[in-house]
Amino acid sequence: MKFKSQKLAYYFFAFAMLLLFLQITYGFIMGFARIGMEGLHEWIPFNVARATHTNLLVVWLLAGFMGAAYYIIPDETDRELEWPWLGYVQLISLVVVSVTAVIGFHFNWWEGRKFLEIPRELDYLVVVNVLAFIANIGVTLLKGKQRTTTAGILFFGLLAAALFYLPGMIHFDNQTTDSFFRWWVVHLWVEGVWELIMGGILSFLLIKLTGIDREVIEKWLYVIVGLTFLSGILGIGHHYYYIGTPNYWLAVGGFFSALEPLAFLGMAIFAVTMAKRGGRKHPNALALNWSIACALLSFVGAGLLGFAHTLPMWNKWTHGTLVTGMHGHLAFWGAYAALILAFITYALPQLTGRKLYNSKMASFAFWASNIGMCLMTVAFGIAGIIQVVLERRMGMDFLTVQTEIEPHFIGLLLAATLFASGILAYIYVFIKAGLPTDRLGEVYDE
Repeated sequence: MKFKSQKLAYYFFAFAMLLLFLQITYGFIMGFARIGMEGLHEWIPFNVARATHTNLLVVWLLAGFMGAAYYIIPDETDRELEWPWLGYVQLISLVVVSVTAVIGFHFNWWEGRKFLEIPRELDYLVVVNVLAFIANIGVTLLKGKQRTTTAGILFFGLLAAALFYLPGMIHFDNQTTDSFFRWWVVHLWVEGVWELIMGGILSFLLIKLTGIDREVIEKWLYVIVGLTFLSGILGIGHHYYYIGTPNYWLAVGGFFSALEPLAFLGMAIFAVTMAKRGGRKHPNALALNWSIACALLSFVGAGLLGFAHTLPMWNKWTHGTLVTGMHGHLAFWGAYAALILAFITYALPQLTGRKLYNSKMASFAFWASNIGMCLMTVAFGIAGIIQVVLERRMGMDFLTVQTEIEPHFIGLLLAATLFASGILAYIYVFIKAGLPTDRLGEVYDE
């Protein structure tokens, strides 16, 4: 690493690893409940496990984004963070909010709005936390010795993510109005501004890992940003089909949703092209592999599988079924989770001074987690298609259909076990790397 304040990123990554482990744990609780093994239901009902699982996903991804920003911004601006102490305070507050929210879910302290279940009292603390984060990297960027497109797009994405959190805090008595603005947070995060964050982080990784000239990579970045705004903003309409909004959202949502895969296709072409042109000569080849996997799997999961059920004529059958789970799992994994794991794989040796990225355990973590997630996606897809046919087309009772698809959840649990083994291996490598060092430079110890 070039600057001592960059080691702040390590602690955000460590927190993200803890939350990822907990998220997987709650995923298994739901998986076993799906096959009738509900021994924990008295203490952790399915709805509590689901809310905890999804909210842990959001928080560990945000922690990863914040850690990546605290590493990238000093490197891109060629100066230390403006207030490193504020970053540590912000991390502590993020931990407090997260722990309080998860405990609260188990005592039915929540709002009950999907993906935004966190209680309103904690929302205000989240806003203060994010404002501190934005101020820290914003002032660092403003006072930097240099300003780059990569850093600018990353900052704009993070700032927009903070701004689009606010509509979810507005209280509405009408459920249609509430759902309308709730999607401003959920959709415009994952299919809008988070893609800008993804583009900024992926651009930084490819610049460092491929050796391709910055100007070439950042020109691609402009194209991707353009595609994201063209398709992602009005693509929000595909969430408005069934909440009581005007009929024109069927056309708007359908048309722009069909364009959304183009942004992820751009990401995939971007990553693969830069990797080929760079000759894959960087010693940390695994970080480049994670980066390419991120781009390719996001195109398949978010792009193709999203398109496969988002248009009105298809979505009327698949809406609210496990087909959404098929799309959601691979989309979040490819676009954001794999990206953060790619960045940690790149940054960890420089933060700790230990070169562990070529180990067999690290390679196992890469292959087991990615193959496991792909197999989980297949299991979700098969179960979802059967659910659509039996429940939506043939009119069978919901609970009867759930019993019929139980065997497919056994396959899902087996795939999830392979996936979890990869994540445990990744966390093991992370722990083995040790704590961050104050030594500057990029010379690693074995």
